[in-house]
Amino acid sequence: MRTLLVTGPGGAGRTTLAAATALAGARRGARVLLLTTESDTAETVLGSGRLAADAPTPIVPGLHARRIDPGDRFRREFLAFQERAGVALDLLGAAPLEEDELTELPGSEAFALLHALRAEHASGAWDLVVVDTPPAAETIRLLALPAQVRRYLRRLLPPERQAARALRPVLAQLAGVPMPAQKLYEAAERWESELAAVQRVIDDPGTSVRLVTEAGPVAAANLRGLRAGLALHGRRTDAVLVNRLLPTGSADPFLGALSGSQQSALKALREEFPDVPVHEVPHLGRDPQGVEELDELIDGPTGEIGDGDPADRAHPDPWAVEDRLATDGILVWRVPLPGAERDALGLVRRGDEIVVTVGRYRRIRTLPSALRRCTVSGAGLRDGVLDIRFTPDPALWPESR
Repeated sequence: MRTLLVTGPGGAGRTTLAAATALAGARRGARVLLLTTESDTAETVLGSGRLAADAPTPIVPGLHARRIDPGDRFRREFLAFQERAGVALDLLGAAPLEEDELTELPGSEAFALLHALRAEHASGAWDLVVVDTPPAAETIRLLALPAQVRRYLRRLLPPERQAARALRPVLAQLAGVPMPAQKLYEAAERWESELAAVQRVIDDPGTSVRLVTEAGPVAAANLRGLRAGLALHGRRTDAVLVNRLLPTGSADPFLGALSGSQQSALKALREEFPDVPVHEVPHLGRDPQGVEELDELIDGPTGEIGDGDPADRAHPDPWAVEDRLATDGILVWRVPLPGAERDALGLVRRGDEIVVTVGRYRRIRTLPSALRRCTVSGAGLRDGVLDIRFTPDPALWPESR
């Protein structure tokens, strides 16, 4: 199964091209689902009427769409939590909240989208799931969310402490009141299971990111930083869609100049992404509405919107450890960071973890076992790869090595 996460700067047309990508897959005979939180825009683009939140809505043969309703999921999850925690809340004298007085909290949309993606992936009903994700900076944070929350859970509620749960019923009888900590650990276990399932979908070799942009003067610079942020979290960019390109050779001076500027920006994008397909999407002279007009984008001069199949290629963990002990006495952790710039990099070792910062994006990752017994001896960025050098600590490294 393939999962395409379509994102880009705000206003670049990512919802339109996510819908066109999904339609292109359906036209080729795949079973395709489009997931979107931009329900109003997606409904206009698809010409579908109101999309359902609880089940996929059929659009054309092979293509279904579903809107993500973060409010609905938040209410259901909150009420379920409130029911599970009823005894503890009663002890505190808390009055339960009713469904009609609940509104979602900030961040609910991200969790609702990840939950829907995991559920649809597990259903086995689709060959391709196209996700109309938020603007790119938000998408990077969204894709990093499962690993971040799992790390927080492990730090705040370490699994080794759960062994004491067997004593809590006895303590509860002695104290005469329930022990809420047990519920807390049970909730943490549910969250860990759910987040681990989401992480498997994100890390699946068939999951990739597709960037949408317009051909503006700063497009290449903007996407450079976004690509570095995606790479920091191990996300692959499988294509760049350059939207709303005007035809060349116009006799109108204004349109001719605008087209020339777009072509210059397009050239800069190809230079910035030499190893990634850059597809041109024509300007139709209007915002596409309905599948017939989306077909014009698919069947136009480029016809490239749905091209590529990342599932055909294996993608192991890109953070690979290179053993140079025999030749140089070091181990090198190689971190692909295409688009990263040297002055925007940061690197900090914290115990068994390493913190890598690229611009405004940060990732904390646990060191592989061998590297935990080493000290960081240096780092360098070359050709889009950050090499972090580790020297074995004689006090921790086996003498046989």
